[in-house]
Amino acid sequence: MTKHSPIPGKGLLERAADLYDFGAALRGKGLPPVTIPADAMPPVTPEPAVVQDTTVSFAKPRARDWTRPVQPLDRGKMAEAGYLVPGGPVSGVSEEFRIIKRALLATIRGTKHQDALPNGNLILVASAHPGDGKTFCAINLAVSLAAESDLEVLLVDADFGKPSIPAALGLSGETGMMDALVDPRVAIEDCVLRTDVPSFSVLPAGTATHNDSEHLASTRTDAILDALVAGRPERVVIFDSPPLLSASPASVLASHVGQTLLVVRADRTTETTLRDAADLLRGCGHIELLLNGVKFSASGRRFGSYYGKGG
Repeated sequence: MTKHSPIPGKGLLERAADLYDFGAALRGKGLPPVTIPADAMPPVTPEPAVVQDTTVSFAKPRARDWTRPVQPLDRGKMAEAGYLVPGGPVSGVSEEFRIIKRALLATIRGTKHQDALPNGNLILVASAHPGDGKTFCAINLAVSLAAESDLEVLLVDADFGKPSIPAALGLSGETGMMDALVDPRVAIEDCVLRTDVPSFSVLPAGTATHNDSEHLASTRTDAILDALVAGRPERVVIFDSPPLLSASPASVLASHVGQTLLVVRADRTTETTLRDAADLLRGCGHIELLLNGVKFSASGRRFGSYYGKGG
């Protein structure tokens, strides 16, 4: 991979775009088309017939509050693993994630120059391969967003084959998203783990199946997402997905979210790998690159270096 000099004033999202020709990656330049099996994609629901002057609209029920008992985060364990700790001191990592979350919040809320992104509060954090730092970035982004005074953040462990987030945060709870997808009797709100940070909760992965992608592609997923965020604009849901080139659920999840952060490892993600991963994210209309493993500071502010840990 060609080495680039740091560009003053740019953060990790901008530097990722400079290091990679992401436009070409999204266009699949130089690669044969990737075909995703029809049964792994969400079914297309026909538009309902509209009868003039007689159509009645019903508002979606407002998403419920979480119901489970509060559990304390294991702050010592989080600090040892290199994660941000709620209420912890300002650091290079915390400053980088503050910049990243500002860019995400602009797409969620909109600005005077751009409209709010539909479903922008549903954010997928993905990577091409294991070890690129997506779980590290997902946890730190969730903790950073939860520090906002007007947000409620739900971090979803969607790496169904290798779940790790509850254990990494010192939380216990087995029933999770996949259980609610498989069994309509399981209410997703009752699976959420509340923490001692009122604005930060975690949804475990649940029990893995042999048909995770098919369950995610069902209309049940849309119903679950509505149950999480309907009528709650203050809620932001972050999904930590399986690696794109290792498991198929990530590409299906991409079709259900408003934006995706594709984590690229500065010292090992190649252009070809990026194109392969980006091609599997075509179901999501808004994708940003997040550069991980940076070894230089972009400016005199001296908080441009952090190293991803975990999946």
